[in-house]
Amino acid sequence: MKKYIIAASLIIGTGAILSSITHSCTSLATSDLGLSVIRNILLNGIDKGVQVYGNREVFLQNNLVDKALPKELRDINSTLEKIAPSLVKKEREYIADAAVYTVNISKPILQNAVHSLNAQDVTRIIQGEKGTATLILKEKTSQQLIAAISPKVEEELNKYGIVKTINTALSGSNILGSLLGGNQSNVNAGGLSTLASEQLVNGLFNIIEDYEIQNSKSLLGPLGK
Repeated sequence: MKKYIIAASLIIGTGAILSSITHSCTSLATSDLGLSVIRNILLNGIDKGVQVYGNREVFLQNNLVDKALPKELRDINSTLEKIAPSLVKKEREYIADAAVYTVNISKPILQNAVHSLNAQDVTRIIQGEKGTATLILKEKTSQQLIAAISPKVEEELNKYGIVKTINTALSGSNILGSLLGGNQSNVNAGGLSTLASEQLVNGLFNIIEDYEIQNSKSLLGPLGK
């Protein structure tokens, strides 16, 4: 009988300890320290993205940026590869040039969103999968970023005349109508700049997410992640 009482006491005691540890981790996660750790991860990820976007050659070689290419633009490029491969190379280079000019627009928007994170956001991050911090940042800023950088991207692409060149290369075919929908016979500057802006924004988030995942174990370990 005494053995059962002792065993029950150990089980109850262990449960209390585990509960205490879980509570401690949650408290730590939602404390100022927890917020600080999460913010530092995201801010470092933003800096990493800014470094990539600030270097034309690094940008062009970054597969996380390439993975962010919207389907519509990828389809246009696939078609252009058959007609004028050099034009696709020029388009990518022009978008890389435009990326440099978007850094000073994107960075403060992202930094402000990071500093606005609260305890509820951190709790969601701790309880979620790896990459949740970046997902929350994306939810808060994605549309704002696209709207903010699109005018600058369009300005840069118009400066190089890439839209007119693409339309000339695809003239006489109905390929744009099938790719973009409807009976469109031209890529308009606004449409191309929006697609390019989506790539730039999503590519930036891919880099931030990669940094978060790569560093989550060492940085989030103390928070029970």
